[in-house]
Amino acid sequence: MHFLLELWHLIEAAAGSQTALQQLITSIGYKSTAPVSTLNETIIMLVVLALIDVVMISNLLIMVIVGGYETFVSRMNLEGHPDQPEWLSHVNASVLKVKLATAIIGISSIHLLKTFINADNYTDRVLIAQTAIHIAFLLSAMAIAFTDRLMAPPGHHRNTEVL
Repeated sequence: MHFLLELWHLIEAAAGSQTALQQLITSIGYKSTAPVSTLNETIIMLVVLALIDVVMISNLLIMVIVGGYETFVSRMNLEGHPDQPEWLSHVNASVLKVKLATAIIGISSIHLLKTFINADNYTDRVLIAQTAIHIAFLLSAMAIAFTDRLMAPPGHHRNTEVL
């Protein structure tokens, strides 16, 4: 719903609506020394990144729900179904943790990019803190993946099929 609302505001602002433009500027936290009366590249970029962010968070939520159900509750028996996610055929708790960690890194990357594009509106402390948090996410994901690799039985290769 939020995605569609932001997309609608973007379309309205592109058509010249000042109300929609102001709603976009407020929602993305864009500040400028000069009054903004038209859509500019920075605003468009920030809105598109916000839209991508919403989609990635929605995908993360779906992955947690479906993967968690498949792993901890019951098999969904989607083998051969055209809508079966590729990763679902070999999901377990370890694979789900690595997938979640990489999804969180993607979301963090989008947030960090939005911050850097709009860096004039943030203090150095905020920029450094967000960068440090992103690096912590990266290191955590690498540690989870490394631990998962160590715990795999010798000669066992995940995500491969023997023909």
